[in-house]
Amino acid sequence: MKAGIDQTQLIEMFANATAKQGEQLRKTVHDVTLGALQGREMTLKNVRAVLHSVAQAASSGAMQNAGPKVDVEAMLDTAVAGMDDALLKAVEANRVALERLTDQGADFQDKQMKKALSDLEKFEDMLFSSMKKASEGAGAQLAGPWNQVLEKMQVKGTASGTQAAGAAQDLVDRMQSAVRDSRAAGMKAAQTLAQSYAALVSGVLIGMSDAIKAGGVSGGSKKK
Repeated sequence: MKAGIDQTQLIEMFANATAKQGEQLRKTVHDVTLGALQGREMTLKNVRAVLHSVAQAASSGAMQNAGPKVDVEAMLDTAVAGMDDALLKAVEANRVALERLTDQGADFQDKQMKKALSDLEKFEDMLFSSMKKASEGAGAQLAGPWNQVLEKMQVKGTASGTQAAGAAQDLVDRMQSAVRDSRAAGMKAAQTLAQSYAALVSGVLIGMSDAIKAGGVSGGSKKK
């Protein structure tokens, strides 16, 4: 296990994947990445470690895949899409946690709030970084495919990066409005929450996942 990731399982999955299993690969990468993020505090260090671990496993597995008609670049593209899907959930968890702090009267000038917003906008860069490191460690065989995937992603941007930028701007506007409303009474509570911000985000992320699972179970029970 590395950063909460069973790399051996991921490597085997990519090594044995066929050209028709793109969506299955994407979903598995999403689930594995999200599960690892839920198992630790939502700090940049932990997010970076999870992304690097998943990218390395996908790269190693793709390099071992000797199946006919396997498009390695498409396989790596699918892995990145799965990681991006998981980061979308992490961005949403950050947004919810920051909104809670704002509603308690937190100020944009607060050091912890500034750091939280800054970290949120670094998610996309961390995904790009994990791709670069995987490319560097893959050797000549996968350097080309990884570079192609990275170039395409940098041109169009990531879904998580787009959402993070929008969430950050919305939260700045929200905090400025809160300041104008002079919510001084909630400042002390906000400072207490801010001190354990990473743990708060992790709790939100786990709660979101539980709600999704509950919805799936509920939806499934209605079918006869």
